[in-house]
Amino acid sequence: MFRQTDRHFKFDWVTIILFLILVVFGWMNILSASHIGTTIDYTNFSQPYGRQLIFIGLTLILIIFILSIDAKFYERFASLIFIVSMLSLVGLFLFGKNVNGATSWYGIGGMTLQPSEFAKAATALAVAKYISDLNTDIRTFKDQIRIFIIIIIPAFLILLQNDAGSTLVYASFFFVLYREGLPKIYLTLALTLVAISILALKFGPIITSVLAIVFIIANYFIQKKKPVILQPILTVLACIVIAFGIKFFYQNILQPHQQDRISLWLRLEKDPQKIAQMRRDILYNLYESEKAISSGGFSGRGFLEGTRTTGKFVPEQHTDYIFSTVGEEWGFLGSVFVVIVFVLLMLRVLKLAELQKSQFSRVYGYSVASILFFHFMINIGMVMGLIPTIGIPLPFFSYGGSGLWGFTILLFIFIKLDSNRINEW
Repeated sequence: MFRQTDRHFKFDWVTIILFLILVVFGWMNILSASHIGTTIDYTNFSQPYGRQLIFIGLTLILIIFILSIDAKFYERFASLIFIVSMLSLVGLFLFGKNVNGATSWYGIGGMTLQPSEFAKAATALAVAKYISDLNTDIRTFKDQIRIFIIIIIPAFLILLQNDAGSTLVYASFFFVLYREGLPKIYLTLALTLVAISILALKFGPIITSVLAIVFIIANYFIQKKKPVILQPILTVLACIVIAFGIKFFYQNILQPHQQDRISLWLRLEKDPQKIAQMRRDILYNLYESEKAISSGGFSGRGFLEGTRTTGKFVPEQHTDYIFSTVGEEWGFLGSVFVVIVFVLLMLRVLKLAELQKSQFSRVYGYSVASILFFHFMINIGMVMGLIPTIGIPLPFFSYGGSGLWGFTILLFIFIKLDSNRINEW
């Protein structure tokens, strides 16, 4: 009896230490990116580094609160938590504050709160709750539709707020569903959609349609067991519709700045003068970020010694572009260190997820790892110019109370669930 009770207080300290490393190192880089002048006043809470200290202090209180709640609470009230979270997203359309073109914040006194950061954990709980229900079979079309609806609701509400970056993160749940038995056809469809979209933008819908037709016909004759002729015909028609639809979406739906980002990424623009103008205008942040990272070299310029960081060449560097500070001041070595810590954290969560005795805890653990991976991959890829610019933070690293608290809640609910593993059935 004593061992069972004591088990509640034996949390996975490897995960906690990795979390603390990221938070502390992240704050050091926020300090570098946001301090002004030669002296640093750590009590100056008007500066981002000072406010982040307050956020970190409140985070520690939040952690104690999360870990003090019984682990069964998160499973029992997962649906209620999800509903409350969705209502908070809906409330933004009535009481939200517009910041940089996105109505994603509540103004509370002198601070703002972004509910979309907390919706990720709420959605992860809802997904885990539904999949782990005894009546749910993810292999059936009925349950697939229902689980997709759970994921689409927050994604759609966030998209309506003009926050496309946070919307994309909900695609990370695909990995979770695939782990739990989602048919492989969805993986094939997803990869096909991505491939056709890129080809249609790069080479045009006509060439893409021709390539799709050739590939599908060749595949039809190669197969030993020939499918019904209607199947390849419908596949060809679907590919043609997607190719032309993506081109229409790019030209008529996306905003000009979004078109410019994709255009540079896929090397669609050939005019050197327009490319130069785009880098001075809409892609200025990315261009300066790349120069800051390249200037760091192998070992970096040193803490608080980055000339492009201290010179504020990268606007809002302490938020989405915080990794450029790492690249300049800590160099290749520091960048690799950050990547390794993130990879270790995600692998640790996946390992613990596989050790869970309950499906609810396992699904939630995979959701945590998938969300962290998506943010990590997109943010660092964006800062280095490997993918189009998408405004999402680097977990535990970027400045912001909502982001830090949202990711902390996401991670430490799983740490609490893991601590209760011995009592799971």
